[in-house]
Amino acid sequence: DIVDIKPANMEELTEVITAAEFHPHHCNTFVYSSSKGTIRLCDMRSSALCDHHTKFFEEPEDPSSRSFFSEIISSISDVKFSNNGRYMMTRDYLSVKVWDLNMESRPVETYQVHEYLRSKLCSLYENDCIFDKFECCWNGSDSTIMTGSYNNFFRTFERETQRDTTLEASRESSKPRAILKPRKVCTSGKRKKDEITVDSLDFNKKILHTAWHPMENIIAVAATNNLYLFQEKVN
Repeated sequence: DIVDIKPANMEELTEVITAAEFHPHHCNTFVYSSSKGTIRLCDMRSSALCDHHTKFFEEPEDPSSRSFFSEIISSISDVKFSNNGRYMMTRDYLSVKVWDLNMESRPVETYQVHEYLRSKLCSLYENDCIFDKFECCWNGSDSTIMTGSYNNFFRTFERETQRDTTLEASRESSKPRAILKPRKVCTSGKRKKDEITVDSLDFNKKILHTAWHPMENIIAVAATNNLYLFQEKVN
């Protein structure tokens, strides 16, 4: 074991490791995330057993927004270093956060993946969906990030422009030369023709696993027992 946070008495277990990854350029450095929403960066040059971290990343919680579900939805399900090694990205239940490795106090970017589900947390707790573990990934240049959602939706976020897009992986979209059309979830008011309401989302259809080709604009998303590959349109 490189890290061992197991308590002497398992009844005292309050935190578990949820994800871990080595730095892309420094093989002695790695990070691991926890169910309490924290990230620890460790350096194996200082010790072979990294029970003591070098850096500790945690976003301060807003006391006014605390609820019964706060600890569950803050649990980190995935952590990924950027390809250039300067940043890391974490995924919790409702959002994706980008952290600068030189700034431990708070993320430098936060992207809301499906904030419209906040009002549905009670139902999502009852059907166990609130415990789903979504992954996230960078594109080759670190300029765009991607993660999954429900209804076979997946989201992309362009970091410089803050432009976000919702796309759907379906049998229709997987036909040869099919063009993916952006989807939108209606959160309030009158629903437009191409929109889908929060109440009609299918929570059994979920994209937990995503991957981006390191050099090409090709993405892979896993939806239940289907794997979809999409490529950027070439004129």
